[in-house]
Amino acid sequence: MSNLIGTELTDFKVQAYQKGQFREIRKQDVLGKWSVFFFYPADFTFVCPTELGDVQDFYKDFTELNCEIYSVSEDTHFVHKAWADSSDTIGKIEYPMIGDPTGALARFFGVLVEEAGQALRGTFIVNPQGVIKAYEVHDMGIGRNAEELLRKVQAAQFVEEHGDQVCPAKWKPGQATLIPSLDLVGKL
Repeated sequence: MSNLIGTELTDFKVQAYQKGQFREIRKQDVLGKWSVFFFYPADFTFVCPTELGDVQDFYKDFTELNCEIYSVSEDTHFVHKAWADSSDTIGKIEYPMIGDPTGALARFFGVLVEEAGQALRGTFIVNPQGVIKAYEVHDMGIGRNAEELLRKVQAAQFVEEHGDQVCPAKWKPGQATLIPSLDLVGKL
């Protein structure tokens, strides 16, 4: 897997399920705001609904940061609807659930496990210009933490806005940042 930091999104056109409706999503639809592409292996599974529900619990916080969440699996948008209709957890999701049955998005982001036809748990933070600024990839059995994802989006936004400052470990908005300089070398 090659490094994706600084990579611009490829053109894409996919179908999604969102709040009782099907909709088409293209690259141009995600530009102009922050985005998180949240890949997971499959609908109707075990860890996946806990993660998607966790992201929904913080969804309002993401939208207040001008950030849209796009969950993505290799299922179709029809399967997403069926899952939402049958699961209380998934039925509450407000963000778009992208169907990627051809694997095009998962392949672009480098998370498609071809022989399984599923995606690893990949999380990608994309800036308003469509450039990947942060990402992490987990094995299929390791769930993620939406609160930490929110913190990473906040840090990515801060660094983009304040190019001369960087965010130390566990940084949260309002806490001290660092200004890289010769004076800090060996002092931290």
